[in-house]
Amino acid sequence: MPAGLALAAVGLLLGFLWFRDSSFAEVEQVVVTGSGSSEGERVIAALESAGKGMSTLHVDEGALRDAVGPYSSVANLRVRPDFPHKLRVEVIEHRPVAVVETNGVEVPATGGGLLLDGVHADDLPVIRATKPPLEGRVQDKRALAALKVAAAAPKALEQRSERLFFGEGGIRLDLAGGPDLVFGEAEGAAEKWRAAARVLADDSSAGATYLDLRVPGLVAAGGVGPVDPEPEPTPAPATAPTASVPFEPSTAG
Repeated sequence: MPAGLALAAVGLLLGFLWFRDSSFAEVEQVVVTGSGSSEGERVIAALESAGKGMSTLHVDEGALRDAVGPYSSVANLRVRPDFPHKLRVEVIEHRPVAVVETNGVEVPATGGGLLLDGVHADDLPVIRATKPPLEGRVQDKRALAALKVAAAAPKALEQRSERLFFGEGGIRLDLAGGPDLVFGEAEGAAEKWRAAARVLADDSSAGATYLDLRVPGLVAAGGVGPVDPEPEPTPAPATAPTASVPFEPSTAG
């Protein structure tokens, strides 16, 4: 490359580096979306403080992530500079699905067992665990199974869920204004929730004391009899639970 072209290339590079970090591209406004948890105001303030003064041509995403590191509600960030002076940050949050109670202490948790310490969440079912958490995660196997069930709940029924516990038939749920839901195991939880929603919307389930959802595609309603959640008739299960047992999670494992 001729010396003149090389000098010109170096000059262009130096010019760009100067312009990149100059006031012409300085971030003056940070637009934060997606932060709706109880930590939201503090998360937004931290991102605004960290983002202002950066360059829209040279965003330090590491500094932004460090700024929200203390907030357990934040799972990830999507950062998009908007030249010349705006920075857009979308906050991806961890979604609490239940409150885990251990030794009298209640902490919201995700469906995967991550404890969201510092987050306040209302209207979530309570799950009791006897095995203490480790490194911010639920360790109790029964509590983890119950969290999987809670995570699969449709919004309308999630808001009516009061307590998830182990009783006769396995995982059971107290439903406000409705019958107990008997899930058995966590496997197929989404399908079981859909079946429960269809039956609860049908007048034939009125007066039921529980809905046995343990057999996929089939619901037995205690106090009412077999209830078919599908359009086609199907046989009822051979047995169904008749009483709940106080929740005592296993301490093994």
